[in-house]
Amino acid sequence: MHRKSIKSSKPSLSLFLAMACLISLTFISLLLFFSLSSARSRNHHKPTPTFASAPLEIIHQACKATRFPDSCEGSLTQSSNLTQNTKPIEIVQAAMFVSAQNLKTAQSMVKTILDTSSANLNRSRAAMICLEVLHNSEYRLSSAADVLPRGKVKDARAWMSAALCYQYDCWSGLKYVNDSQRVNETMAFLDSLIGLTSNALSMMISYDLFQDKLDSWRPPKTERSGFWEDGGVGGSGTGFKGGVPSGLTADVTVCKEEGNGCYKTVQAAVDAAPDNQVALTRRFVIRIKAGVYEETVRVPLEKKNVVFIGDGMGKTVITGSLNAGQMGVTTYATATVGVLGDGFMARDLTIQNTAGPDAHQAVAFRLDSDLSIIENCEFLGNQDTLYAHSLRQYFRGCRIEGNVDFIFGNSAAVFQDSFILVRPRQIKPEKGESNAVTAHGRTDPAQSTGFVFQNCVVNGTDEYMELYYNNTKVHKNFLGRPWKEYSRTVFIHCNLEALIAPPGWMPWSGRFTLSTLYYGEFENSGAGATVTERVQWSSQIPSEHVYAYSLQNFIQGNDWIPTS
Repeated sequence: MHRKSIKSSKPSLSLFLAMACLISLTFISLLLFFSLSSARSRNHHKPTPTFASAPLEIIHQACKATRFPDSCEGSLTQSSNLTQNTKPIEIVQAAMFVSAQNLKTAQSMVKTILDTSSANLNRSRAAMICLEVLHNSEYRLSSAADVLPRGKVKDARAWMSAALCYQYDCWSGLKYVNDSQRVNETMAFLDSLIGLTSNALSMMISYDLFQDKLDSWRPPKTERSGFWEDGGVGGSGTGFKGGVPSGLTADVTVCKEEGNGCYKTVQAAVDAAPDNQVALTRRFVIRIKAGVYEETVRVPLEKKNVVFIGDGMGKTVITGSLNAGQMGVTTYATATVGVLGDGFMARDLTIQNTAGPDAHQAVAFRLDSDLSIIENCEFLGNQDTLYAHSLRQYFRGCRIEGNVDFIFGNSAAVFQDSFILVRPRQIKPEKGESNAVTAHGRTDPAQSTGFVFQNCVVNGTDEYMELYYNNTKVHKNFLGRPWKEYSRTVFIHCNLEALIAPPGWMPWSGRFTLSTLYYGEFENSGAGATVTERVQWSSQIPSEHVYAYSLQNFIQGNDWIPTS
């Protein structure tokens, strides 16, 4: 048998080789199986990373531009929108996508709060407003993502600043109705969302300043750290002026008379405006004839380029009296007129809230319209008269009256040639008070927001000044106080009358925000403009940086404000 087996040696060798190959393949298969099983075991209950080929060092460098680098890196290393050849702008876009995805979750969580709060009026109203502002945030975030790759970085920054503002507003609104585990969990999630959106906005600033030079990217700086953006641009000045175009033809008319075919309420005329007019040259002009219109007016997000033209201050009057002391009414909802649609303009009218000096927050006008122009308008109220809430706004030749924080919000607003007037505050105003003209609410140093007053007069109404001079020691007035951590307000070439106290500015509470705010003055005049006793945490704007607050540099006004 031994010899026989030798005779058949060739087929035996073939069989041996086949079996060896089979055993090798089996071993390799088993090795691969156990390797994959081990990998699955290690990643159990963790998000599946889709960024295995992306260079982590690039993410690390980009996230140095944020205030929250750990959350930045943690979110981006899971991003499926980045590759080995990722460009800096794509990192910004990925951060925006992360924010947008988390925003959807936040909206769902708030919707659940609303659905379970029918028996709680305050909580249900807070949830409704929360959903509204989160929808606005979604719209602005989407718009920013659309224009960023087309080079419109200033627009993208303005819209991301607003998106962040709205997310904070939702968190802040829920804070006052945080009476359940569900609300508490939602607030915690919103807090993380705010951080993610802040990261995207901070990186957007570095991309705007330094483009693809990642080594230069760094966290956002403010004037308090010696940084002025575009402050050295020559030739821009602060003298550029514009306004609502003259000769506009009315599309519809609002009047008090019967039987002449005009709308009887301003809201009905707004409702007649077409949705989503994109071109700035196509406006829907509403002529509002002289009369007092007692109503609450809302210009929704889809009603763009709406124009209100009245017959003059004190002649065309839109009036309301909602206030935050009423059940289920928030400051946001108290506005007599509230505008969301972009490109809004108003001229020659009065908007007021008559709730009274003892009614707490009572807004006359709330503005969330980007590229908005308000000219020769009057705003009357007490606490929180003008809510310049968000985005880029231009006020010219206006009259604004109030007492407590009566110009407030987190917009980028420029006020030119306007009268800012303090009016009596309490039922017994002779007892005295401390008033702040402004309360700017910037929550993040990356937001391109602030209040700029140019060539304005800060004084009191005749009634208030009579009280003031009767006892100057008990009536104290200040240019502003910091509502939020990075509050920013400047007065340039303004006339500050005697009622402005020598310190100029007042704190909100203790040392809160005093090291992060920016309150600046430049070449003001009047009895209240003396700076020798100003608080140490206010500033005199360096002359080489005053142009940072021009219409062109601060709100890109030369691109969208018609010259006059």
